[in-house]
Amino acid sequence: MVGCAQVPHPSPNDPWESYNRSMYRFNDTVDRAVLKPIATGYETVTPRPVRTCIHNIFSNLGDVWSGINSLLQGRGRDFVDTFGRVLFNSTAGLGGCIDIASMHGARKIPNDFGMTLGVWGFGQGPYFVLPFLGPSTVRDGVGTAVTLAAPATPTAAVFAIDNVPVRNSVLGLYIVDTRANLLEADRLVDQIALDKYSFIRDAYLQRRKAMLDSRQQGARASTADDLDRTASPADSNLPVYEDPDEPAH
Repeated sequence: MVGCAQVPHPSPNDPWESYNRSMYRFNDTVDRAVLKPIATGYETVTPRPVRTCIHNIFSNLGDVWSGINSLLQGRGRDFVDTFGRVLFNSTAGLGGCIDIASMHGARKIPNDFGMTLGVWGFGQGPYFVLPFLGPSTVRDGVGTAVTLAAPATPTAAVFAIDNVPVRNSVLGLYIVDTRANLLEADRLVDQIALDKYSFIRDAYLQRRKAMLDSRQQGARASTADDLDRTASPADSNLPVYEDPDEPAH
């Protein structure tokens, strides 16, 4: 009955709020019963350097997919920088265990197929809570489905392992690592949010909008730079009329 209850005045960005709140409660129940206790125990018993190493390895695998999406968005420099990170961390960083690239100023550039669809001009659609996976939109949900099916993502790398017990163990470790890295944010939300659902929804939508805006602004700036470089050879042939002996004002 609670799941079928209708929200009388849903947010314009969240016309499916009745369903979304029901799915949020389901996800939260599963999380509190299973994932959060396991992640908390993992954080408690596993030394921080080990947790950091494991997280960095999965993050290094994720950089491959981020780089591919940068290329699909026409962001060639981000593509080169990201794959430089992968090569650097995979070699000098012992398979990604140590984030050497970040230590040397090569920042991580997060990207995904949902952002790619946004850069291509697809609207985000309504806010949509995915089962088990949490906050999303219609566009990002499609992006998530493509990500899960793509051959160059962390999950694809895990499923490529032939040994079933090893594969399942690594997959479980990936899920626990992902949840453990959200524990601090989870504690913060518990402390400051009166309505956790609305807080998480608004924070998610604002973050995704900021990410998309930065990519679109970067694309416009790149186009302007290209135009400037195209015009500069012709401009360099123009005569200079300034008097070199005239004092500067």
